[in-house]
Amino acid sequence: MIQRKQLYFLCAAVVLFLTCFFLVSMRSQAAEKKEEYEFPVSGVAEVLDPSALSNDAPVEEEKELNINQKFENEKARMEKELAMANVQNALNIRAEADEKSEKVGYLYKDCGGTILERKDGWTRIKSGNVIGWAKDEYLLFGEEAKAMAEDVGNWIVTLDVSAVRVRKEPSMDAEIYGLLAYDDSVEFIDEVNNSWISVDYNDEVGYVNTDFINVKFHIDEGETMEVIKVREQEEAERKRKANRGAVSADADEVRLLGALIYCEAGNQPYEGKLGVGAVVMNRVRSGAYPNTIHAVIYASGQFTPAMTGKVARAYEGNVPESCLQAAQAAINGETTIGDATHFRRAGKREGYVIGDHVFW
Repeated sequence: MIQRKQLYFLCAAVVLFLTCFFLVSMRSQAAEKKEEYEFPVSGVAEVLDPSALSNDAPVEEEKELNINQKFENEKARMEKELAMANVQNALNIRAEADEKSEKVGYLYKDCGGTILERKDGWTRIKSGNVIGWAKDEYLLFGEEAKAMAEDVGNWIVTLDVSAVRVRKEPSMDAEIYGLLAYDDSVEFIDEVNNSWISVDYNDEVGYVNTDFINVKFHIDEGETMEVIKVREQEEAERKRKANRGAVSADADEVRLLGALIYCEAGNQPYEGKLGVGAVVMNRVRSGAYPNTIHAVIYASGQFTPAMTGKVARAYEGNVPESCLQAAQAAINGETTIGDATHFRRAGKREGYVIGDHVFW
């Protein structure tokens, strides 16, 4: 009998324990679900409209920052990690700490980078996308580097939070220009007080609360050889096509130039036709040649079709519209060959190659 009562109480205790455990578990899960999915209710308009936010707190979190300490920390970092180019034009950045090593880029005057490593009179630095070695004798470090940077660079403002408001006055009650997002950066103008700084916001003077921002010092960066090559190619292309200025010409001169283009480049692409016309017009503009279209075309020993009478026959016959168009464009100053004054069949000669011709 006693054993049965003991067994009964034991079973009751087990049931009670399981019931309590089940209830606690359910409450815990319910609490977890509520925390995970309990988001603030706001519409799309509120997200897009800066004024929809009720205060100047960041979207995700608030983090109080001492603006003066931020400036001091950045200045200390600059003095420790910054190297500035101490050259008149450009400093070679090499793949290895060796003057015979391949150049990977340039660090220009007034540019700088972050020190990665130093050894044997060389410094490995990172400046933009350029990473390589530069000789110490052409760099400034420490206080000298910081002083030069402060002279040629500028302070920018970044965020420590997801977004903050830019206001029209240094006050929480002021109207709002817009929002700065986490990835944005704006130029620092001045420190108003411990709570506010002014920034350049879309060419307006805006004000940002200092609790949520950080400051960084910006200096110009170096260039990789790949970037330099692309830039030089783009510049050469721009010069090749830069308008040379219109020259006054009548309809007969347009037709004469069109006839020469037809004889010299009738089977070439339009850029090649324009190139031949531009050669003639570049000579007209040059003091080394006659100053009229007719005189340039019929100058002794210059254009074979003119000497053999082919140009005259084409002039009297049918000049294709594309050749007349190229002639007028060349007279108007258009060019595909820059200031080149010669052309010949493409081969060993260097210059602008268009179709079957090279221009120089």
